[in-house]
Amino acid sequence: MQQQWVVRSSEDFGRGIAEVRRNQHLTQRELAEQGGLSRHWLAKLEAGHSTPVLEHLLRLTRRLGITITLIWDGDDGPA
Repeated sequence: MQQQWVVRSSEDFGRGIAEVRRNQHLTQRELAEQGGLSRHWLAKLEAGHSTPVLEHLLRLTRRLGITITLIWDGDDGPA
């Protein structure tokens, strides 16, 4: 079953990433390692902390009226 999460802010993006990660039964450490990131950085992202690049992209999408939606297959394990 597909699930989705609408992203309007850096907080939405972080919560969406956390939701998908948990849905795929991954720890922060596992996902961070798979993505070549530190667990600390991923934890900050999931907590809604942003990066300048993310803020710029979200500002552009809001200005253009674009909706970003994270869509994933629910509870099927890692892709």
